[in-house]
Amino acid sequence: MLKHSLQFKLSQKLSPQQIQLMKLIQLPTQAFEQRLQEELVENPALENGKEETSELDDYNDTDDYNNDDYDNERIDTEDINIDEYLSNDETPDYKYQSNNYSDDDEEKSMPHAAVISFHQDLLNQLNTFILNDEERVIAEFLVGSIDDMGYIRRTIQDIVDDLAFTQGVYSDNETVERILLIVQELEPAGVGARDLQECLLLQLKHKTPSEAVELAIDIIENQFDAFTKKHYEKLIQKYDISKEQLRKGIEEIEKLNPKPGGAFDSNLKPIEHVIPDFTIRIVEDELELLLNGRNAPELHISKDYQEMLRSYKDTSEKSNSQKDAVQFIKQKLDAAKWFIDAIKQRQETLYVTMNAIMHYQMEYFLEGDETKLKPMILKDIADLVGLDISTVSRVANSKYVDTPYGTKLIKEFFSEAMKNDQGEDVSTIEIKNILQKIIETEDKRKPFPDDKLAEELKEKGYPIARRTIAKYREQLDIPVARLRKKI
Repeated sequence: MLKHSLQFKLSQKLSPQQIQLMKLIQLPTQAFEQRLQEELVENPALENGKEETSELDDYNDTDDYNNDDYDNERIDTEDINIDEYLSNDETPDYKYQSNNYSDDDEEKSMPHAAVISFHQDLLNQLNTFILNDEERVIAEFLVGSIDDMGYIRRTIQDIVDDLAFTQGVYSDNETVERILLIVQELEPAGVGARDLQECLLLQLKHKTPSEAVELAIDIIENQFDAFTKKHYEKLIQKYDISKEQLRKGIEEIEKLNPKPGGAFDSNLKPIEHVIPDFTIRIVEDELELLLNGRNAPELHISKDYQEMLRSYKDTSEKSNSQKDAVQFIKQKLDAAKWFIDAIKQRQETLYVTMNAIMHYQMEYFLEGDETKLKPMILKDIADLVGLDISTVSRVANSKYVDTPYGTKLIKEFFSEAMKNDQGEDVSTIEIKNILQKIIETEDKRKPFPDDKLAEELKEKGYPIARRTIAKYREQLDIPVARLRKKI
């Protein structure tokens, strides 16, 4: 049985302008500059640079300004107040802006080295080998199957099948295995391996033979499981060697690269330069916050568009084509006006948010001591500045601040609170730093398990559960005690 009913529901939806503003706030300086250039190209009514007279300063037609679909809605040109879009010769807004922008933000271009890709380098090396046509197709296919870390993660049978289906080359496992051995001779050593054990073996066999290298090869080839589990006593008994001999063998293994392809990429990857969005300076024992000047472009409305409107206003007989032109001009002017206002809101949001963070963490920014970092969550800052938590998150997640102690990602200043033995709130950042120092100074022959680390922290005044220690250790990318053991 079908029933009809009415249901009333209140829901909050963001307008397209609000969504665009949130996206602008989230952009770091470099991405913001790209977005600005896109808008300048798309909207001819918007221009960049200083303007001696203001434009649209007295535009208060909020009904038109807040129209979500002004690009699609037909507007009666007779209802447009042309004067609202023309210059009134008042002092422009930027003359009243406070000097909160850094003065050393000119864009510096740096040359980048032209590099070839990892796979192209491997293909170039193949040219030094004498191969027939079929062998070369197989070799190039194997190179194409190597991932960015330098491994082939597929079985030989899968590769044989793919060669038949995609390349029309009908081969067998033995032939592909033979060509794989050639691929594995390419540099960097270890490339083309199918697992970690084979990768380490390939690298060891490229080394100059010695007693330590021979021992390392035997360990990886025949005692790989015992080595990965760091059962050193078992290895000493197995090979009837001294601790010093085992230590030298293990040192040879520790010099190897478990990700040969990754090392190649990192060496040839162009350096990415972080552009700080803010700068914090200490001036006469006071903190000074500056917003990167590249976040504060001077935008204005095109004079040509104003002249077109002025000409339309002065024309006694208005044709349909002129009215269509005014319709187009109004849409572009509305978009330009909104974009200029959005940039101002972005500047204000970035500045007030970072200013609140700076004052909340004033002790740290004055001294640079990470133990001075106070517990701080997004809600703390949101409450201070009267913004939504999501807005604060957008500012914090992708922005950098240049401090006297280095350039920092803003989100790194946020942390949860835990109580010490005095009942005082301390930052989890402080606890992680202490945990890391304890692990760095431990006896690597008998590294501390998590319960012992918990005892060490408790003695220092931080009563923390073992499971929390394990969580912090994983966040710091520190392995368990067994894997930190050294001989």
